[in-house]
Amino acid sequence: MGAVSSAWPLLVADSADPVSLAALARAARVVVTTVGPYRARGLALVQACAEAGTDYADLTGEVLFIRDSIDRCHDAAASTSARIVHCCGFDSVPSDLGVLLLHQAARADDAGDLLDTTLMVTALRGAVSGGTLASMMDQQAEVRASAERRRMVQDPYALSPDRAAEPDLGDERDPGWARYDGDLRMWTGPWAMAGINTRVVRRSNALQGWAYGRRFRYREVTGFGAGPAAPVLAVTFSAAQQAAEAGLAFGPSRALLSQLLPAPGQGPDEKTRRTGYFRIQIHTRTSAGVRYLGTIEAQGDPGYTATSVMLGETALCLALDKDQLPDRAGVLTPATAMGAALAARLRSAGHTLATRQIIQLPGNSHVLTGQPFRLRCAFAAAAGMTSRKR
Repeated sequence: MGAVSSAWPLLVADSADPVSLAALARAARVVVTTVGPYRARGLALVQACAEAGTDYADLTGEVLFIRDSIDRCHDAAASTSARIVHCCGFDSVPSDLGVLLLHQAARADDAGDLLDTTLMVTALRGAVSGGTLASMMDQQAEVRASAERRRMVQDPYALSPDRAAEPDLGDERDPGWARYDGDLRMWTGPWAMAGINTRVVRRSNALQGWAYGRRFRYREVTGFGAGPAAPVLAVTFSAAQQAAEAGLAFGPSRALLSQLLPAPGQGPDEKTRRTGYFRIQIHTRTSAGVRYLGTIEAQGDPGYTATSVMLGETALCLALDKDQLPDRAGVLTPATAMGAALAARLRSAGHTLATRQIIQLPGNSHVLTGQPFRLRCAFAAAAGMTSRKR
């Protein structure tokens, strides 16, 4: 930060003290928080920022928390012109910006609306933090205890601004098992972060007046390629996720896993953070029959190094690029709050965000790498969400 930061004032606030949070919100242009689990500790800060007209960003991946934020804070934030932006890390910036950029490319080519759109993780290396697991376990406990909350988390349009206005496109549940995808020409399996990312992307579509299209169908999967080992890898991964879900739902095994897995505050070492990476493709076809491919890549552990860049650039974008941002306020998403301005910042920071029109699918030899992270992600998939905490 340099010597200049030594003169900055240090403001102290307590997540359990609304008065101190209100004072903090009034003193800032942008508040960035990595508190977690957010549902247990975070809503009061969102409310303070919404009422003060202060922009806000976080790293949550908790569907129930975001739904609470929408219901309690959207109108207040819209009235004060505050941008409340959740999911500003690996969940869900790559998904949200990637689909937005595909929509913009199709619109520029007059190629119609987006139809079937699939995000596929093709390579990933990293580690899961204790904060992620704590948030996941807290949400799963709520889901087990309440049928209403379970329905909320499972609803593909859980974060919609107007659930009744959403189109009926048939079964839009997140994929839960291995399958050969004839369109992508490879074996795929479930992706642990689909439970939050897909709902954020659908909210972005609705907040923009369903700009992507009323027949926009979106899903996220893990890609395992088309080689001889692909079906075995896909089935093994799918089985691991189902086993994790069962283990976390059963009291004794849940207690045992809590002892074995990282605790809050624990995470990967410096080498893991430095050598991690992710590579994502987003495939779409439009109502005019045109295919596009989006590519999102970054070096560094997805949930730590890469997420730190995403969150930091989000904060700078909200603070410094207001004249470039969409004229929109309330409880938003990365795409609807910042859009192209954030994409430009991330490119300048070394991330790849690209789109191109394609005639045929690229080679199908991609197989997800970074298996230790894959297996740990199975625990996150059991609750249908992940988030990144420090």
